[in-house]
Amino acid sequence: MSEIYDAPESPRITRAVQWLLALNIGVYFLQLTLFGSDAVYSALALDPARFPTAWWTVGTYMFVHAWLAHLAFNMLTLWMFGPRLEQEWGTRSFVQFYLWCGLGGAIAHLVFAQHSAVIGASGAISGVLVAYALRWPDEEVYLFGVIPMKSRWLVAALLAMNIIFALSPSSRIDWTAHVGGMAFGWIFLKLYSVGGINRVRGWVSSIPDESEDMPRAVPRNRAPMRDRGAGGGAGGGGGGSVDEVVARSNAIVLRESKSLQHVPKQETPKEYAARVNRVLDKISQQGIGSLTREERRLLEDMSRKLRDQ
Repeated sequence: MSEIYDAPESPRITRAVQWLLALNIGVYFLQLTLFGSDAVYSALALDPARFPTAWWTVGTYMFVHAWLAHLAFNMLTLWMFGPRLEQEWGTRSFVQFYLWCGLGGAIAHLVFAQHSAVIGASGAISGVLVAYALRWPDEEVYLFGVIPMKSRWLVAALLAMNIIFALSPSSRIDWTAHVGGMAFGWIFLKLYSVGGINRVRGWVSSIPDESEDMPRAVPRNRAPMRDRGAGGGAGGGGGGSVDEVVARSNAIVLRESKSLQHVPKQETPKEYAARVNRVLDKISQQGIGSLTREERRLLEDMSRKLRDQ
């Protein structure tokens, strides 16, 4: 199974993926050794006939698997594609996405397959595959370890294979959960705008820098003296530019006049762009879930500016 595809330089296993693997494998182990399959299915499987009485099963069904190959395929896919997404988004956002796709699989099953119960992580895993293909569509991976192909085609092939197995009359795989997970994954990405960071960066990078003539306390380069003879003060200091006067002084902190302390400072385009870039860097390093309320408001403001363009 591990030779079906090789992901290029996948990051080390991340925290959420590690816990999801442990939880799925742990449930399967308990199913085989302690409780038995029938008891686990009865308690955790999503059965439309028992819904909404057994409401919790919309979340528990995705951690139960029918047989070892079913578990192995789903966990292998999560292990190959999940860590990079979690590293890109952050742990919290990745877990939200995973559970959301699993919920999508549950809803699709309740709507379109009301005469059978469903178990398995395939709905959530299908969403992960869709997200990976949308985020890195042209990345080269290897089918069977030998055939190079772009990740979008590999993901499409894996999903097609999954759906073909599901549509087979003898198959016990539920295709509705797969399609529901894919659809909810796509909706999540559109609503959450995880992929919108690059568009914002492009917009920010187009903001022109401040003019070199903008006032500043200490000049970057020493400016030439202007009209040395004009306006010279006592002590032979000469007129000189404001920048030179400030640069010659040893003052580090300027105390504002009390009448000016409460006047809000108007932000320049470059300062605004710098603030946005700091937020985008934070998303890249820690995930969107790490943002403060003020940082989220800044992104919402940027989103409005983009829509108005």
